[in-house]
Amino acid sequence: MLDTATVLQALSTIVDPDFKKDIVELGFVRDLKIEDGVVSFTIRLTTPACPIKDQFKRQAEEAVGALPGVREVRVTMDAAPAMEVSTGLPGVAHIVAVIAGKGGVGKSTTAVNLAVALMQMGAKVGLFDADAFGPNTPRMLGVRGVPLRTQGGKIVPIEAQGIKLVSIGSAIPEDQPVVWRGSLQHGFVRDFTQKTEWGELDYLVVDMPPGTGDIPLSVMQLLPLSGALVVGTPQEVALEDVRRGVTMLNKMNVNLLGFVENMSYLVCPNCGEEIDVFGKGGMDAFAETFGAPVLARIPMDVNIRKGSDAGLPAAFQEGPVAEAYKELAAAVVQRVAVVEKENPPKAAGVPQAGPGGNQPFLNVPKKN
Repeated sequence: MLDTATVLQALSTIVDPDFKKDIVELGFVRDLKIEDGVVSFTIRLTTPACPIKDQFKRQAEEAVGALPGVREVRVTMDAAPAMEVSTGLPGVAHIVAVIAGKGGVGKSTTAVNLAVALMQMGAKVGLFDADAFGPNTPRMLGVRGVPLRTQGGKIVPIEAQGIKLVSIGSAIPEDQPVVWRGSLQHGFVRDFTQKTEWGELDYLVVDMPPGTGDIPLSVMQLLPLSGALVVGTPQEVALEDVRRGVTMLNKMNVNLLGFVENMSYLVCPNCGEEIDVFGKGGMDAFAETFGAPVLARIPMDVNIRKGSDAGLPAAFQEGPVAEAYKELAAAVVQRVAVVEKENPPKAAGVPQAGPGGNQPFLNVPKKN
């Protein structure tokens, strides 16, 4: 007999590889209807960027379609709406920080291309450029010179190729350096996150400044991070700073999503041989030591540099580099789902207004 129990039993054979439970037990199956041999239902995932959503749909169609009496199977793939968190970021479901122990290892490039790749997977994505001392993301996303605006006392993100971008680089002249003491850095993080109208986001990517100073500390105190990924090169000198970054995450009780080995190798344009310019194997040793995976190995490629300079990130292009960033995004989605279940992000309280009360931290022009 074709009934609800029979259909759910068939669907219970589909197991989520991250949660190690079937989709019925996880509550993914919704709105099940059976009418004249037509079975329709929705599979609601935790994120629209789920890398195996097509696989789930195919498995569901095959499992239910094999039942006696089924003429047609209609599967709708859906994702849970972004949740409201308690730190002043309504509508933002997951916050992922991209950190590096030192500058020059490709952290901002990784953050921008991760945001683009997540967007390409169907997610609504924002990017907070917390690297106040080197705010390069406006150039990388092709909105250099486009000013930030405010509306109703809130900062309005710049729409940059499908990404909602907030960067200090869009609020000050290009040649103006940022010279701030600690209290100003904390105010910057507070205002540019909690006083921004992010709207509904599946992922907010945070491009941290290099090192372990005031801004990374403020981000971790003010935002309930889903986790952080650590970017480094295989060079021993750079790996020393990777260790410091991981130690900071542990002290702040932030989930370590994994490592990105940037400038991992160079493909010889003449013979195709992979050349390990900065060495090999160091990041694998870190992954084993800290119990977190190497999420991606990004090669040295001139197209990454060209794309960043031209405002067209490499993730938009075709070829192995774009595929590497897509693999990174898929790995981040999977890791976020797993680590949030094991160690949910800790909600942090909104700090009291400092000197100046509720006055805006920066004089960002109002949106016309």
